[in-house]
Amino acid sequence: MSKVWLVTGANRGLGREIARAALDAGETVVATARSADAVRGAFGEHDRLHALALDITDAEVANAAADETAERFGAIDVLVNNAGYAELGFFETFTDEAVRRQFEVNLFGTMNVARAVAPHMRQRRAGLIITISSVSGLVSNGGGAVYSASKFAVEGWMEGFAQELAPLGVRSLLVEPGMLRTDFMDGKSARFGSIDIPDYAEAIAQYRAFVDGANGNQPGDPKLLAARIVALALQDEAPSRFVFGDDARQWANAKVDQLRQEIARSAECD
Repeated sequence: MSKVWLVTGANRGLGREIARAALDAGETVVATARSADAVRGAFGEHDRLHALALDITDAEVANAAADETAERFGAIDVLVNNAGYAELGFFETFTDEAVRRQFEVNLFGTMNVARAVAPHMRQRRAGLIITISSVSGLVSNGGGAVYSASKFAVEGWMEGFAQELAPLGVRSLLVEPGMLRTDFMDGKSARFGSIDIPDYAEAIAQYRAFVDGANGNQPGDPKLLAARIVALALQDEAPSRFVFGDDARQWANAKVDQLRQEIARSAECD
């Protein structure tokens, strides 16, 4: 029996690939973006695709989208909380407004959608919430401090929320990809700090050159990740985390090793 998926940020990038992979698996997909026309433009006509406009920063709109999906299709079996963007650059070059906007979308917007969908899943004692995080939710580097901060927050929130939902039959999967070949690092998604600070000028120039060179050449295949996510969702027992990509696993392992060393040093100081 096919499942009903609700996917945010489904008009492009990884969200679009996840929606396509779910459709290819015979599932029913409610694909959302800020513009429903953008979703239709990405997919064309499909008898198992329903396009909805959803600005995840608007809690009332998120509630309406969840209610409409549940009423029309009888259930929401899988939520893919994917919508988001990146503020890339050195922390002091961002205005307070830009930092707060990063959290408004990546954290609070994601929370809005989960809060809207969770009651429908709790009522049925079934469902899976897939949260698209990032290896940047586990590891932070210069130039990614603001984006990582939002993803670290998503990780901490969802890790605890998952434990609250589990006794009620609702499962959770945190997905932590490395660098994917999407438009995530170009102007459609990424934004850069606007405050000029001469002390950082050389380092920022090097960072921008890295981003420009990496854009379109990322090692991760979003189609492969999408297929893996759908396959995991269709399993009876999905893992709570999925770290995708050699780069992500290398960075995560290095962070784990670093933490082990620092914990050991801390014990020596007791």
